Amino acid sequence: MTVLSTRIPDGLAAQVEALSRPAGGRSAWLAQLVLSAVAREGGGCGAAAGEARRLAGGRSARLMVRLCEADAAAARAAALAMGLSRSAWAAGLVAAHLRGRPCFGRDEARALLAIQGELRRIGVNVNQIARALNVAVLEGRVLELELSAVADLRAELRAQMGGLRAAVAGNLAAWETLW
Repeated sequence: MTVLSTRIPDGLAAQVEALSRPAGGRSAWLAQLVLSAVAREGGGCGAAAGEARRLAGGRSARLMVRLCEADAAAARAAALAMGLSRSAWAAGLVAAHLRGRPCFGRDEARALLAIQGELRRIGVNVNQIARALNVAVLEGRVLELELSAVADLRAELRAQMGGLRAAVAGNLAAWETLW
């Protein structure tokens, strides 16, 4: 896990200390600030965000489970395949089963972030085309070509959204096979 640090004046440090006490201390409070900033910018999904939320919240329940050697080995392999620790994998299994909430491994989270970036780029392109069509004076065949381009972008956007939905549905389906 990466450690971020900064220097601040003593007076400000005292204020941070006072503000952070109810949140579980400076580390938890600062982690919550970082997580909030990342969430506002559209990131923060996946195992890393879950870990940051755990640190930021400062409060999580510990659950100890004893497994036979074969089950422990299977859980280790499943966690490794997803790029998660055994604990994160078990927490994901519980969250998926009890709340229907997906839990993504590092690679899956990166793929979803890539899809999100593509959707943003497509949205920017659609907005630019719509703006251009509103301003331009087009006649006949030229307008048909422009409208065709907008339709192509709309289809691409739908395909990307379908990919995102499929990723979430596939993740939940994979967790369902585990219980």
